[in-house]
Amino acid sequence: MNGEMDASTKDQVWTQDDLLNLLEAMKVNLPQKDLAKYKTSESHLDWEKVAFNSFTGEMCKQKWNEVSKVIRKFRTLTELIFDAQDFIKNPYKGKKLKKHPDFPKKPLTPYFRFFIEKRAKYAKLHPEMSNLDLTKILSMKYRGLPDKKKKKYLEDFQKDKETFGHSMSKFREDHPDLVESMAKKGSNVPEKPRTPQQLWYSHEKKAFLKTHADATTKDIKDSLGKQWTQLSDKKRLKWIAKSLEMHKAYEEVMKGFIETHPELNMSNEDIVKSTLTKAERHLKDKSDGRPDKPPPNGYSMFCAELMSSMKDVPSTERMVMCSQQWKLLKQNEKDGYQKRCEQRKKEYEVEMNRFLCSISEEEQQRVLGEQKMIGFKKGSGGSKKKSRAKPSPEKPKRPISAMFIFSEEKRPKLQQERPDLSDSELTRLLARMWNELSDKKKEKYKRLETVLKAESVKKGHEERSRLPDTPKTAQDIWQQSVIGDYLARFKTDRPKAQKAMEATWNTMEKKEKIMWIKKAAEDQKRYERELSEMRSPATIIASGKKMKFDGEPKKPPSNGYQKFSQEMLSNGELNHLPMKERMGEIGGRWQRQPQKEKDRYKKIAEEKQKLYKVELERWLASLSSQERNVYKEYNSQKRKTPVKPGGTAAKVKAKVTKKSVSPSSVQFIITTLLLLLCSKSNIIHL
Repeated sequence: MNGEMDASTKDQVWTQDDLLNLLEAMKVNLPQKDLAKYKTSESHLDWEKVAFNSFTGEMCKQKWNEVSKVIRKFRTLTELIFDAQDFIKNPYKGKKLKKHPDFPKKPLTPYFRFFIEKRAKYAKLHPEMSNLDLTKILSMKYRGLPDKKKKKYLEDFQKDKETFGHSMSKFREDHPDLVESMAKKGSNVPEKPRTPQQLWYSHEKKAFLKTHADATTKDIKDSLGKQWTQLSDKKRLKWIAKSLEMHKAYEEVMKGFIETHPELNMSNEDIVKSTLTKAERHLKDKSDGRPDKPPPNGYSMFCAELMSSMKDVPSTERMVMCSQQWKLLKQNEKDGYQKRCEQRKKEYEVEMNRFLCSISEEEQQRVLGEQKMIGFKKGSGGSKKKSRAKPSPEKPKRPISAMFIFSEEKRPKLQQERPDLSDSELTRLLARMWNELSDKKKEKYKRLETVLKAESVKKGHEERSRLPDTPKTAQDIWQQSVIGDYLARFKTDRPKAQKAMEATWNTMEKKEKIMWIKKAAEDQKRYERELSEMRSPATIIASGKKMKFDGEPKKPPSNGYQKFSQEMLSNGELNHLPMKERMGEIGGRWQRQPQKEKDRYKKIAEEKQKLYKVELERWLASLSSQERNVYKEYNSQKRKTPVKPGGTAAKVKAKVTKKSVSPSSVQFIITTLLLLLCSKSNIIHL
């Protein structure tokens, strides 16, 4: 019976009308609000109700499986049926157009006709040659053919071309829907503008082929590619200007095209933004009068001047030499470079303002965006305001230091007395004044600092006492991820979108919900973690954050090497090296030190350790019992921090345990276990 059934389904012929009737029957049997995944709806569909005429439910299901293979399935079943209807009505839409049985074949070019005719002959003559070598020989032969012999291939090509044109016009008449979809696909999209190099290349290619008629594409590229890199700035600017003109015309045409073709769903983002490289853009701006950016500080200016006379010195050694030479300069010489730099910055601002006034508004926005100078206003006399992000009012501010309070008090008076000084020079002068100030005078500012610090700590405690955000449910997290799609579907009608989301969530299978349930569990863990962090201060240690205690003495180096490395890092001799290389250099120097020097550093470290212990005891005695307990808990927790599984401590422990277990102790353990196993009560207890 089953065999007869299979044979009948195979013999049954499905016409286009039958297929459309099948899809209509499926649509009727689907729920009105079909928001589930297509697989879910497909599994719940009653195929016996879908059956029509002589087609059974099983036959309908099999045919649907065949049709659905060629359609994208990341949609609901209702939406999928619409796609299936389009496919059945027009199966050759889009890329499949050329597969249409009536679509005419393009005619072969004259060269391909010659190639097909001669290939078999040359393959017999040169059996050792590869296809690539044969192609090269035949292309050379075709180029060398006289015009009389070429004429035959050209005539055949022209005949076939005319035939193809007639066939194509007939195809358009017979299939107007297909041709419309082909035109809609964007065949009329304006051509992208060419880059300066592409324009120059196409111009030079014609001239090159006149003198080198037999040159291949590779030969042309190799020859002209080298020439472009050696081209003078003046000649390069000519092609840059042409490319910019083309780009401007392209933008206007493209904007009009997007407006007249809304069905293509194109936006201004699809327009090519620029045809110039960074170097070409810099060259164009420089020719228009854009000033060069000044060095950020006096040291950079000194390095730039010194490096101009260091062309023979390797680049790796240049910065080292610059830093060494800078250290040899006197303070007044360094200040001189800083003043020159400040003056150059002022000149740059004036020149930049002049340049911005000479260009269009679009170009102004581009230049300001590149330079990150959005606050630089045209006609403001070069005033530059940096738009900083506003600090959040919830975050407590860091306490102001005593030196900062002093500088803020003295700055207005100094600005009146010394109007010639810049902000950075004023700051340096105030820093020197603070260092020269006596300890008695500093006490006033330090008292203010402690008051502000106490306020900051109080605010910090208040912030931590706030409860964290409540955890979200799996449904809430899922709804948050899909709300945009549902609002778009219901035209920003939030109540309808909310109801649809709830209905979809209720019909979703458990497998589909697992991911969102996991995310909800993670959010619950986050809430519990934040809550525990808020309640227990010990979590600061677990998080890896260093806890600061007021007045705690600074920890000295624990050994001679640490003291030596501290000394090397503080003198600034190795500041030109990256930190990793710096530490490697310090290690190498320590190894080369004589034993006497190593012992000297060791003694200094030991003396500092003794002093530290005395200071620490004195400081702990000054603390209250509560503060002392917090400090001890912090240090004990710090020691208990887990070591990495493969760390040195783990390896040492493993070695110790291996050595400590002797044969006698192993024998004692075995006998004890045997005694325990003998008694039933102990077995139950175990």
